[in-house]
Amino acid sequence: MEKLYTAVVTAKGGRDGHIKSSDNTIEFEVRTPKELGGQGGATNPEQLFAAAWGPCYLGALGSVGKTAGVDTTEATVDVHVSFNQDGNAYVLSAELDVHIPGISQEEAQSMAEKAHKACPYSKATRGNIEVRVTAI
Repeated sequence: MEKLYTAVVTAKGGRDGHIKSSDNTIEFEVRTPKELGGQGGATNPEQLFAAAWGPCYLGALGSVGKTAGVDTTEATVDVHVSFNQDGNAYVLSAELDVHIPGISQEEAQSMAEKAHKACPYSKATRGNIEVRVTAI
Protein backbone atom coordinates (compact mmCIF):
# COMPACT_ATOMS: atom_id res chain seq x y z
CA MET A 1 0.00 0.00 0.00
CA GLU A 2 1.31 3.43 -0.96
CA LYS A 3 0.16 6.45 1.06
CA LEU A 4 -1.00 9.20 -1.27
CA TYR A 5 -2.24 11.72 1.29
CA THR A 6 -2.57 11.97 5.07
CA ALA A 7 -4.99 14.35 6.75
CA VAL A 8 -4.13 15.45 10.28
CA VAL A 9 -6.75 16.88 12.61
CA THR A 10 -6.13 17.52 16.28
CA ALA A 11 -9.08 17.06 18.61
CA LYS A 12 -9.21 18.45 22.13
CA GLY A 13 -11.93 18.09 24.74
CA GLY A 14 -13.86 15.14 23.32
CA ARG A 15 -17.48 15.61 22.25
CA ASP A 16 -17.50 19.06 23.83
CA GLY A 17 -14.26 20.37 22.48
CA HIS A 18 -12.39 21.76 19.52
CA ILE A 19 -10.91 20.41 16.30
CA LYS A 20 -8.27 21.91 14.03
CA SER A 21 -6.57 20.60 10.91
CA SER A 22 -2.82 20.84 10.50
CA ASP A 23 -3.27 23.08 7.44
CA ASN A 24 -5.73 25.35 9.29
CA THR A 25 -8.55 24.83 6.77
CA ILE A 26 -10.75 23.27 9.46
CA GLU A 27 -11.09 24.78 12.90
CA PHE A 28 -14.22 24.76 14.97
CA GLU A 29 -15.95 23.71 18.14
CA VAL A 30 -17.75 20.39 18.51
CA ARG A 31 -20.65 19.81 20.88
CA THR A 32 -22.75 16.89 22.01
CA PRO A 33 -26.15 17.16 20.29
CA LYS A 34 -29.16 18.09 22.40
CA GLU A 35 -30.69 14.71 21.50
CA LEU A 36 -27.85 13.07 23.45
CA GLY A 37 -28.15 15.39 26.43
CA GLY A 38 -25.63 17.98 25.26
CA GLN A 39 -25.94 21.68 24.64
CA GLY A 40 -25.87 21.41 20.83
CA GLY A 41 -25.15 24.56 18.87
CA ALA A 42 -22.10 23.19 17.05
CA THR A 43 -21.24 20.25 14.82
CA ASN A 44 -20.68 16.78 16.25
CA PRO A 45 -18.66 13.69 15.30
CA GLU A 46 -21.60 12.01 13.56
CA GLN A 47 -22.18 15.03 11.31
CA LEU A 48 -18.48 15.22 10.53
CA PHE A 49 -18.36 11.53 9.63
CA ALA A 50 -21.42 11.91 7.37
CA ALA A 51 -19.92 15.05 5.80
CA ALA A 52 -16.73 13.19 4.94
CA TRP A 53 -18.41 9.97 3.77
CA GLY A 54 -20.78 11.72 1.32
CA PRO A 55 -18.20 13.25 -1.03
CA CYS A 56 -16.03 10.13 -0.90
CA TYR A 57 -19.05 7.98 -1.80
CA LEU A 58 -19.97 10.28 -4.70
CA GLY A 59 -16.40 9.98 -5.98
CA ALA A 60 -16.81 6.20 -6.05
CA LEU A 61 -20.22 6.58 -7.70
CA GLY A 62 -18.60 8.75 -10.37
CA SER A 63 -16.13 5.99 -11.14
CA VAL A 64 -18.91 3.42 -11.32
CA GLY A 65 -20.92 5.74 -13.56
CA LYS A 66 -17.97 6.32 -15.88
CA THR A 67 -17.52 2.57 -16.32
CA ALA A 68 -21.27 2.13 -16.94
CA GLY A 69 -21.53 5.13 -19.26
CA VAL A 70 -23.92 6.92 -16.87
CA ASP A 71 -23.60 10.63 -16.07
CA THR A 72 -23.54 10.95 -12.28
CA THR A 73 -22.59 14.63 -12.06
CA GLU A 74 -26.06 15.51 -10.70
CA ALA A 75 -26.21 12.57 -8.29
CA THR A 76 -26.68 13.24 -4.59
CA VAL A 77 -26.32 11.19 -1.43
CA ASP A 78 -27.92 11.89 1.93
CA VAL A 79 -25.73 10.22 4.55
CA HIS A 80 -27.48 9.51 7.85
CA VAL A 81 -25.11 8.53 10.66
CA SER A 82 -26.87 7.44 13.84
CA PHE A 83 -25.46 7.08 17.35
CA ASN A 84 -27.17 4.06 18.93
CA GLN A 85 -27.18 2.20 22.21
CA ASP A 86 -26.82 -1.58 21.97
CA GLY A 87 -27.11 -2.99 25.46
CA ASN A 88 -24.26 -1.43 27.44
CA ALA A 89 -22.37 -0.33 24.33
CA TYR A 90 -22.70 2.51 21.86
CA VAL A 91 -22.55 1.80 18.13
CA LEU A 92 -22.96 3.73 14.92
CA SER A 93 -25.24 2.86 12.04
CA ALA A 94 -25.66 4.53 8.68
CA GLU A 95 -28.11 4.95 5.85
CA LEU A 96 -27.07 6.24 2.43
CA ASP A 97 -29.94 7.52 0.29
CA VAL A 98 -28.61 7.81 -3.24
CA HIS A 99 -30.31 9.75 -6.03
CA ILE A 100 -29.06 9.33 -9.60
CA PRO A 101 -31.25 11.27 -12.02
CA GLY A 102 -32.07 9.97 -15.47
CA ILE A 103 -31.90 6.21 -14.84
CA SER A 104 -34.28 3.54 -13.58
CA GLN A 105 -34.64 2.68 -9.90
CA GLU A 106 -33.15 -0.76 -10.53
CA GLU A 107 -30.10 0.61 -12.36
CA ALA A 108 -29.63 3.26 -9.68
CA GLN A 109 -29.75 0.63 -6.92
CA SER A 110 -27.18 -1.51 -8.73
CA MET A 111 -24.84 1.45 -9.19
CA ALA A 112 -25.37 2.58 -5.58
CA GLU A 113 -24.35 -0.86 -4.31
CA LYS A 114 -21.29 -0.97 -6.60
CA ALA A 115 -20.20 2.46 -5.34
CA HIS A 116 -20.66 1.23 -1.75
CA LYS A 117 -18.29 -1.64 -2.48
CA ALA A 118 -15.69 0.75 -3.96
CA CYS A 119 -15.85 3.74 -1.57
CA PRO A 120 -12.99 3.82 0.98
CA TYR A 121 -15.31 5.04 3.76
CA SER A 122 -17.76 2.26 2.98
CA LYS A 123 -14.90 -0.23 3.06
CA ALA A 124 -13.78 1.13 6.44
CA THR A 125 -17.22 0.55 7.92
CA ARG A 126 -17.97 -2.80 6.26
CA GLY A 127 -18.53 -5.45 8.87
CA ASN A 128 -18.18 -2.89 11.65
CA ILE A 129 -21.48 -1.01 11.55
CA GLU A 130 -24.90 -1.64 10.04
CA VAL A 131 -25.21 0.25 6.73
CA ARG A 132 -28.20 0.46 4.39
CA VAL A 133 -27.73 1.81 0.84
CA THR A 134 -30.92 2.73 -1.02
CA ALA A 135 -31.47 4.35 -4.39
CA ILE A 136 -34.25 6.89 -4.03
